[in-house]
Amino acid sequence: MQYLTIYYILINLLLFIFMGIDKINARFHKRRIKEATLLTLSLIGGGMGGFLSMFIFHHKIRKPYFIIVFAISIITHTILYSIIK
Repeated sequence: MQYLTIYYILINLLLFIFMGIDKINARFHKRRIKEATLLTLSLIGGGMGGFLSMFIFHHKIRKPYFIIVFAISIITHTILYSIIK
């Protein structure tokens, strides 16, 4: 169970960092991180990191599908985590 908790912490931290990097790259017109990559990281457990980064970095807040995918990810992985635990 400890490994699963560590996994969720790391995947959320990774998505949070990627969203921050993407925001910085957007400001300076540099190469961006693909939206598919960000959404995939959310779907494999990084929804909370995605939500936090949206509001901290003010990034992707005008794209409703990010909010929807992050919310679905959080709900799904919370249920999975509680079942497994």
